[in-house]
Amino acid sequence: MIIKRVIRSQNRVIVEGKNLVKKHIKQGPGHEGGIFTVEAPFHASNVQVLDPVTGKPCKIGVKYLEDGTKVRVSRGIGASGSIIPRPEILKMRTTPRPTVAGPKDTPMNLVLEKTYDPKSGKGMPEL
Repeated sequence: MIIKRVIRSQNRVIVEGKNLVKKHIKQGPGHEGGIFTVEAPFHASNVQVLDPVTGKPCKIGVKYLEDGTKVRVSRGIGASGSIIPRPEILKMRTTPRPTVAGPKDTPMNLVLEKTYDPKSGKGMPEL
């Protein structure tokens, strides 16, 4: 099964050849009317990812590798436990990280300022 379209605002997906419904379309100028079969959207929670090794539907778990990177792994009954690569669309950020410091960002000289000295006790609050 191939996902044809993702409707992010409604959390829905359109899958090729599934959830077929009959649509009655009235005739108008430039197009013919009739009863057409179209694919209706599914809710995203009703779609599962395929295990890359077994090819069967599986749930997704999260695991951390030795170098600290977070990866998706297949889990569930009959799952191989292999790493599932992230799709390219999920790797892209919708809003890029700001490169210029804004008015609410802390200036770098205040971030790097040393405010506590463990040897002398300077910087400890008076209790």
